[in-house]
Amino acid sequence: MTTELWILVAATVLCLALPLVYMPLYARQAGAAAISGNREDAPTATGAAGRGARAHRNLLENLLPFAIAILAAHAIGISDTLTLAGAWLFLVARVVHALAYIAGVTGVRTLAYAAGLAGTVLILTQLH
Repeated sequence: MTTELWILVAATVLCLALPLVYMPLYARQAGAAAISGNREDAPTATGAAGRGARAHRNLLENLLPFAIAILAAHAIGISDTLTLAGAWLFLVARVVHALAYIAGVTGVRTLAYAAGLAGTVLILTQLH
């Protein structure tokens, strides 16, 4: 398995781990009964819990294009310094994005988002 595929797996683990960070925070806000139900009447998550949920949603939106780029490169046998750099850039940027988003650091969050997007684009440029 290529390093790029391992990085995709790591990004997936990050996606699975984010709810473990924000859900306990949200449970303290809304109460166990509210979050164990269908959440139709549950209050909106605020603070770090709300930012964590939005960071998770944002990662989900960006993980799919990244995964497609990685899998397409793998399918056509491309694994070079640029695909590797793009994959590492995406992963590191998404970790920074999640941490900055939960902490409420907007400037860093925005730069990390852009860096993650650039990582995906870098991989896409190698598909020829």
